[in-house]
Amino acid sequence: MKMFARAFLLACVPLLTAGVYGQTAAPASTAAPATDAATAKEIASMKAKLNDWPALDRYRAENAALPPVAAGEQRVVFYGDSITDGWGRRPGTGTFFPGKPYINRGISGQTTPQMVVRFRQDVIDLHPAAVLILAGTNDVAGNTGPMTPEMTEDNFRSMADLAHANGIKVILASITPAFDYPWKRGMEPAPKIRAINAWLKDYCEQHGYTYLDYYTSLTDSEGGMKPGISFDGVHPNEKGYAIMAPLAQAAIDKTLGAQ
Repeated sequence: MKMFARAFLLACVPLLTAGVYGQTAAPASTAAPATDAATAKEIASMKAKLNDWPALDRYRAENAALPPVAAGEQRVVFYGDSITDGWGRRPGTGTFFPGKPYINRGISGQTTPQMVVRFRQDVIDLHPAAVLILAGTNDVAGNTGPMTPEMTEDNFRSMADLAHANGIKVILASITPAFDYPWKRGMEPAPKIRAINAWLKDYCEQHGYTYLDYYTSLTDSEGGMKPGISFDGVHPNEKGYAIMAPLAQAAIDKTLGAQ
């Protein structure tokens, strides 16, 4: 009986060790989870931004095809973010100054540091008489990372200095109103926008630039867009641009009339 028990135990040892040290159990999967479509799209967008952070490619071909400034022409570059980019291009925004030698060089989502980088290509090299800069709301939203008001102000200074050094008249527009950002809730932009606008107005007065006040005509009592003039509380619709257009034209007339 003892010999039988011993033989039984000896026979079981290989089975026991195989269970502890062997590969009898299926190994845990180490394969990476499948990337969903939304994540893949976000990754592709991030790669594109890394490859061309200031989006110099956006207008490169259009700039190359642009004819030289004609004799007596007073070309104006509208330079900015989505609020400029969408003007006359997005459905429901009306037209963009038909018959005028005005060039739209807005890029949706851009912040002032990106705009500084592309300023030479998309403004200076087009030889305008004036540049109308509308920017800053995406700085407040933190589209390219957290920014202080001082950082935004320094970028406005840089663009104005570049324009002035190249004989281009400067028009600095107020940041348009926003009570909240639909793509980044909770940033409380209204008081921040008012503060930067106050700085812009004072800066223009000190340096002889034109301050274009869109804000007063577009804002409600809470610092947001008035009802019915925007798609989402940030981006103007046709009614919003209909308010902005004569204000912009008056600022251009004032600026170029002073030459």
